[in-house]
Amino acid sequence: MPGTPPTRFVYLGPEGTFAEQALRTIPAAEHGTRTPARSVGEALDGIRAGDADAALVPLENSIGGAVGVTLDEMVEGEPLVITREVILPVEFVLAARTGTALSAVRSIAAHPQASTQCRGWLRDHLPDAVVVDVLSNGAAAAGAGSGEYDAAICAPIGAVRHRLALLADKIADHPDAVTRFVLVSRPGPPPPPTGDDLTSLAVYIAHDRVGALLSVLMELAVRGVNLTRIESRPTGEALGRYVFFLDCTGHVADVRLGEALQGLRRVCADVRFLGSYPRHRWAEAGERRVAAPAGLADVDYADSTAWLARLRAGEMS
Repeated sequence: MPGTPPTRFVYLGPEGTFAEQALRTIPAAEHGTRTPARSVGEALDGIRAGDADAALVPLENSIGGAVGVTLDEMVEGEPLVITREVILPVEFVLAARTGTALSAVRSIAAHPQASTQCRGWLRDHLPDAVVVDVLSNGAAAAGAGSGEYDAAICAPIGAVRHRLALLADKIADHPDAVTRFVLVSRPGPPPPPTGDDLTSLAVYIAHDRVGALLSVLMELAVRGVNLTRIESRPTGEALGRYVFFLDCTGHVADVRLGEALQGLRRVCADVRFLGSYPRHRWAEAGERRVAAPAGLADVDYADSTAWLARLRAGEMS
């Protein structure tokens, strides 16, 4: 039923990864069922098949950029929408079985992206250790827990799950790195506007039209809609054919964003709505919502609409 809170969640597995850690920040997921999936595609297909109510998958990382497979899977098959975003600090730890000393570590299990993000720390503290690539942060923790490897670079939740002791925490070379996850569900009424929302779109431009991408950007700019992210992905049709993924400030219920969407519908080959949802709330009060430019707030649109209606009715006052 529309508006019914989700109770069955699926996430990019395995257990003990940042995805599970991010999912457990959502109160409904903490009290519902949580099932790991082997891939982003499997997680989203579970939603489409009705086997789960919502899926949490990674969308982008502040170091590695966009997660291409998530973008691709979002626009393939039956429509899905984003209902929430979760931004999680990427805080890698070095963990091992209880009693292991840092000086005794000779082999370290790590996902390639994890070891890359901790390269400086490893060079400074364990220059002679052999880093062994594994499929996930969860698999790294499991390997250290079984004794296959001396230690693991993993998420804090992985160390807890496999009863590992921390040899070092916050070992990433970029301490402010974060990963953005999105909660995805089948289409339905979007969450109500909060005044600080994002709207995600997939836009297909007309490739035989000069300035097609500029036309897309102008539809947003002239209405004061801020574009916070733009990514291009090949459509698979031919070289040079791309779909553009956009994140915009605002909610589909906002008048100015609604008008922008109507404009995009007119000038684009296709537009796929990927959801309107609240922007992640940071713990620190550093980020502030940007107010609508002068003349572009919803009240301004209402006033201009009423004015035009009076003109059409012959009322000049």
